[in-house]
Amino acid sequence: MSARAVRKPLDSPLSPEEALLHLRGEERPFALVGEWAGGGALLGSRPVRVAQPDEDPFALLDDQPSVEPGDAVVGGGWFGVLGYRLGELIERLPPGPPAPVGASAHRLAFYDHLVRFDGARWWLEALDEKIAAEHLGRWRSLLASPAAPAPFTVGPLRPPPPGEAGHLAAVEDCVRRIAEGELFQANLTLRLDASFSGDPLDLFAHALPRARPRFGACLDGVVSLSPERFLRRAGRRVESDPIKGTAADPDALAASAKDAAEHVMIVDLMRNDLGRVCAYGSIRAAEPRLEAHANVWHLVSTVSGELRPDAGDADLLRATFPPGSVTGAPKVQAMKVIAELESTRREAYTGAIGYASPIAGLELSVTIRTFEIVGDRIWLGVGGGIVADSDPEAELAEALTKAAGPIAAATHIEWRVDRGMRGQPSTRRMRRALELGPRPDPALGLLETILVRDSEAPMLGAHLTRLASSAREVYGIEPPRDLARRIGAVAGDARVRVILAADGTARVESHRLSAPGIKHDFEPFLLPGGLGSHKWADRRLNQALADAAGERTPLLVDADGLVLETDRANVWIDEDGLLLTPCADGRILPGTTRATVLADGGGEESDIELGRFLAADRILLTSAIAGLRQSPSSSGYSRR
Repeated sequence: MSARAVRKPLDSPLSPEEALLHLRGEERPFALVGEWAGGGALLGSRPVRVAQPDEDPFALLDDQPSVEPGDAVVGGGWFGVLGYRLGELIERLPPGPPAPVGASAHRLAFYDHLVRFDGARWWLEALDEKIAAEHLGRWRSLLASPAAPAPFTVGPLRPPPPGEAGHLAAVEDCVRRIAEGELFQANLTLRLDASFSGDPLDLFAHALPRARPRFGACLDGVVSLSPERFLRRAGRRVESDPIKGTAADPDALAASAKDAAEHVMIVDLMRNDLGRVCAYGSIRAAEPRLEAHANVWHLVSTVSGELRPDAGDADLLRATFPPGSVTGAPKVQAMKVIAELESTRREAYTGAIGYASPIAGLELSVTIRTFEIVGDRIWLGVGGGIVADSDPEAELAEALTKAAGPIAAATHIEWRVDRGMRGQPSTRRMRRALELGPRPDPALGLLETILVRDSEAPMLGAHLTRLASSAREVYGIEPPRDLARRIGAVAGDARVRVILAADGTARVESHRLSAPGIKHDFEPFLLPGGLGSHKWADRRLNQALADAAGERTPLLVDADGLVLETDRANVWIDEDGLLLTPCADGRILPGTTRATVLADGGGEESDIELGRFLAADRILLTSAIAGLRQSPSSSGYSRR
């Protein structure tokens, strides 16, 4: 026999932004404020189940108890974040760019009760009478009086490297691909990054009365001020409100042929996605309307349909995720282009936030206008749809215009983005590394290459420290404790390779030590965002670069024109006796030999543009096996 949901009145004078501050210190709190569940607020904490990283988050949405609605509107259910890269569960996609700060692909938890503000009063809603009785007194006490806000700080938000120059280059390349018929549209994004201290709940409470978002949300370090509904399912009826087309002036937006074309493509995409799981002939698309959101205007349409009797929420998500308005058309090809052209990995951004309830159905927003916080870092993704006639400068301006509203609402600072390098004449004629193969696949594991001389590994501690740091960040695991012993058992001279799998198992290989080959000059390859700060076991792209470079050394260069590293070594230049190496800013591997040279005072970090690199007095390379060695000087590079 199914349980019966209930609701109990809570006498409280608090506004949602006052009430949500009581969630500080609670276990896995969430706050949804805006149009959720008909309007008002949903707050909760203390889930009865937390999804594990290896569980299928889409399947979990259908794992609901049998509950009679009673008088509750929502009662409980799965609440959380579905990150953009969950699209990899649906389509075969190439690995994406590096993650400056890693975050879980999904964060879901099941709550058997919550409190709801319906615009007039507060209610405790629970999935049965016993659960309500257990929590009623606690919530009455919490909501009796306001909680004092606590201070938080957000540093200056700036695009991390390759910054604005990288975005301009990505837009330019995307326009070229569209002209060549590869796709019709792709949504390209730029990340703004800063330091953060405080509690995300205080940032959210501060932003709410200023932004008044349609779909405000705060959970698991994500503070979203989204204007866009992704999906709402009530019974068998499904709706989506895709946004595409943005301008500061509503008249200009209404007259823009470019924005209208973007909007039509995305509406058609959503019609197609919903058509996969909705009854034949039930799909409808309303005429587009103008809506104002956080200092900009958008074109919005409602696309609706009737979900087939045999389809559940998991089927609905697999048919539609990620949202079409933040990917492009055709969707799968647009996602492949995004993986190649963007310089930093998307996390929660451009995924979805919301709930799946046994009573209320499904409701999800598109995760845009959203701050993400991990540790002492905060970032915000902004972007826009690129079409055939897109102008890179105008697209950058649109992205930054979208950023201005959320930043003004959520922070205490005057927002300013420092203008960086603009044109990239030296990168336009480069070969694109990703034309040779995809980025390394993190699923294939991490790698450490360690030098053993006379049965000793002098840099062993540094290598194991780096491996452990990467393992924690990438997989949330620790390497086996016996690695040092296993490597220490290698006799004589050897090149030791440690391959750490995602499940925590490690393989130690010993190979004959041979002198490194010296190649002549350098062959630059463009790789947005570089290979990142982890050393991957997947070396296919490294090998493809070496094969393509032939007698030259492959040199990775980012879209801002800055030199990063070679396919297997850190690089240095000698300027009047001073050794300079590219900054370890998340785009390059922080080599152990490189770190030793810097620690000994033998060099400094610096931004090094390609022309400066090639004109240097001397060029040197550092790697774990070869140490510090001079490369033949280069006066130019192949223009193949």
